[in-house]
Amino acid sequence: MSALEKVPFDFRRSRRNLIKAGIIGASAILAYSSKMTSAAANCGNNGKDVGEGCELQCFLKGTMIRTADGDRKIEDLVQGDLLPTVFGGVSPIQWIGRNRYRKSDPAKPWVRSVMPIRIARSALGPNIPHANLYISEAHALLIDGVLVAAGNLVNDTTITRYEARGFDELEFFHIKLERHDVIYAEGAPTETLLEVDESAVNFAEYLRQYGHVTTEETPCAPLFRYGYRRGEIKSCFRSAISPWIDRRQRVDIIRDELDARGIALLRSELVS
Repeated sequence: MSALEKVPFDFRRSRRNLIKAGIIGASAILAYSSKMTSAAANCGNNGKDVGEGCELQCFLKGTMIRTADGDRKIEDLVQGDLLPTVFGGVSPIQWIGRNRYRKSDPAKPWVRSVMPIRIARSALGPNIPHANLYISEAHALLIDGVLVAAGNLVNDTTITRYEARGFDELEFFHIKLERHDVIYAEGAPTETLLEVDESAVNFAEYLRQYGHVTTEETPCAPLFRYGYRRGEIKSCFRSAISPWIDRRQRVDIIRDELDARGIALLRSELVS
């Protein structure tokens, strides 16, 4: 038995979270001091830079969505297509929003808020998702009956930020149903659009059909987000001290469980 195997997992979790909190803090300082040097990303044709806390619930182009007739790429879906949902049965697509991001300087990396979250095959459970899933950081997945933002689940093993090197343009799509619900993307339960994004390239289409949104929609399940950077550091510290004082919130526990799963999957791959 190795020395690492002798250390209780709770203490390994504590060490990992302390290291992660330090890295996040250091990267935040560096990002703040050099925020004007990163490659800007423009949303569609509106010329606005995308910053931290972008709250879009989007799927990267190429994502396979389950429809009543089988899985299809999200860019091939159209208004009226029927999607199986978790809470509302089979529902028609009301609108599909599009966002396109371009690098202002191809030589520089994508800004953090534009990088998709990569959820590896089986990261959430056996064969869930059944292929790598790429979604925006604010896009929530249904896990244990609650919705958790993908950016809050990053564990640096099976759930990571996808740097998209070699891509000068990224295109995202978001699906709006009549009511907020959960659909299946690459077999994983993920939310539909909760709030219509006015910065979408084709927002005018939605406006012509439905007009301005006047009421705030209720999420179909409890929605957990702890924010980014500062919230992530606090979450890591809660997990780090949990072997002695467990102050973890629901989202922290879910992330820790997926972190443990990711480590186990990584070890099984190394062994095999």
